[in-house]
Amino acid sequence: MNKRLSFFAIAAFLIFCLFMLTYDTQFIAVVDQAAFDLLYGNETIAIFQSLGATKVIIAVTFVLAIFAWFRFRKIQLVLFILVTVGLGYYLNQIVKQIIERPRPEFLNQFTSFSFPSGHAMVGLLYLFTIAYVLGKTVSSIKVRSILWIIAAILILFIGLSRIAEGHHYASDIFAGWMLGCSWFTLCVKLYEISFKRNT
Repeated sequence: MNKRLSFFAIAAFLIFCLFMLTYDTQFIAVVDQAAFDLLYGNETIAIFQSLGATKVIIAVTFVLAIFAWFRFRKIQLVLFILVTVGLGYYLNQIVKQIIERPRPEFLNQFTSFSFPSGHAMVGLLYLFTIAYVLGKTVSSIKVRSILWIIAAILILFIGLSRIAEGHHYASDIFAGWMLGCSWFTLCVKLYEISFKRNT
């Protein structure tokens, strides 16, 4: 992993920390309200929330892990997939319990906490992991780039879908993306170090 990505991971984590410290400020409230006014009730965007559902992520993650094992026969890659997504999910839950930010006030709202968004964070983790693993199966830089672009677009719409449904504030989504980027980059770094030691 190059230094630029390491710098990006640190920057993303610092941005997450900034959101964590300022999510209850007037400025963030204005941004959250503007995003809500723009997106709430958009049924087209709301469709994408299903791609970030826990059951979908679990199923896709295990399929990807099985594929990685039969394609590469490298236990480190399988562990990378499971740790990135699995521990990333629990990291999200732990942070939510620490912050304890209530969700937007709606009838029949979820009772779990809001910050950071699990759909945004874990959705990013499993889609970036898919792009990373599938990218190893192709030699074309163009194809790899397409994989990452598709993943990024889906991540964007999964996050926005949570605002469209009224389940999250925009700041929850941005914070989820930032923490997810940091965790993903850390996992890639650790995997690549482990892989080099075993080759």
